[in-house]
Amino acid sequence: MKISIIGTGYVGIVAAATFAEYGHDVVCLDVVKEKIDMLNSGKCTIYEPGLPELLTNNKERLTYTLDNETAFKDAEVIFIAVGTPEREDGSANLKYVYDSVNNIAKFKKSAFIVMKSTVPIGTNDKIVEYSKSLGVDFDLISNPEFLAQGTAVDDMLRPSRIVIGTETEAAKKIMEDIYAPWDCPKVFTNRCSAEMIKYTANDFLALKISYVNEIANLCEKVGANVLKVMEGISYDDRIGSKFLNPGCGYGGSCFPKDTKALHWLAGFNDCELKTVKAAIDVNENQKLTLTKKARGYFPSFLGLNVAVLGLTFKPNTDDLREAPSLVNIRLLTDEGANVKVYDPVGSEKTKEKFPTVVVCESPTETLKNADVCFIFTDWNEIKTLKPSDFDIMKNKLVFDGRNCFPLLEMKEYGIDYHGIGLGA
Repeated sequence: MKISIIGTGYVGIVAAATFAEYGHDVVCLDVVKEKIDMLNSGKCTIYEPGLPELLTNNKERLTYTLDNETAFKDAEVIFIAVGTPEREDGSANLKYVYDSVNNIAKFKKSAFIVMKSTVPIGTNDKIVEYSKSLGVDFDLISNPEFLAQGTAVDDMLRPSRIVIGTETEAAKKIMEDIYAPWDCPKVFTNRCSAEMIKYTANDFLALKISYVNEIANLCEKVGANVLKVMEGISYDDRIGSKFLNPGCGYGGSCFPKDTKALHWLAGFNDCELKTVKAAIDVNENQKLTLTKKARGYFPSFLGLNVAVLGLTFKPNTDDLREAPSLVNIRLLTDEGANVKVYDPVGSEKTKEKFPTVVVCESPTETLKNADVCFIFTDWNEIKTLKPSDFDIMKNKLVFDGRNCFPLLEMKEYGIDYHGIGLGA
């Protein structure tokens, strides 16, 4: 099938590569020339394990363009995968979605349009009405993505489920044809339900993370070990073992934005989602948990040599959006700390945001002569450090936001080590 995808960000480019892998011809459209030039030269625009190989293996079925006519003229189905960033009030900014619809309308009088972008409930219905005002007949389909950065390729190739919201038999049929090669549960529903499934899934996982972090904070107060507590509840099939890792807060492009968007939407409709609001509040407080602990040692960070290990919001991605590291680096630099940072892929982007930080090529270079170390991301390059690697610090004081190391092993070696929820 001939498919066009608007947007070559995380969702768009991974979807394009996967559709091509399953035999579809895909045209990728973007407005950023640098992205299209990179893709046409064989370079990947994002850091995502397995994606460069997938793009290379399917280059005959992939076209990259800045031209709307090239993208739309032969397309049987058009996917919208543009950003929907949050506004200051937490609502979703749909400018790029409507820009896409307007551009399609210049070249198509009728079309199947599939919404991959995460949009508020009811958006697809509104776009149908809007398209009528443009004099075109668009059949909108909601097909939310469930990709986790760092495992996005596998999530798209072998998804846990595919959710499809349609209002016509023709739309349902074409989506059945597109996804015929995928062997997984396919949930067909109406558009509003499909939109709601996306928000509900992400917000539920965010709730789970925030709940675990609150339990972790209590464990520290009462002398319990949160890792054992989570192991103890994980064997209950009703709870499961995923998303039970305590830490210094969630980040990325989905959970922060989607929790705020659903909270805003509930308020707009005179509802109150107290649990979602609580998850948002807990997460914002959790991001500063390490520097708050360090206040017990340093009333001020002025003049301190600070090592920061891990910058991206999670391993195996270069995404810094809403990363806990950023708010802490801002605090440290504002107070006059000398900050050195290390991340396998996120250092240069961080340098752009904080010009005064020193970028290091290895964890050990970062630790040298440091008064204190903060760990914000559990990259394998960080988790494989040995206790002896911390000997080069001026003061072996470590605040670990991802519990990368065994507490007793670090303590016995003489490291003043503080994790999350490791009360005993």
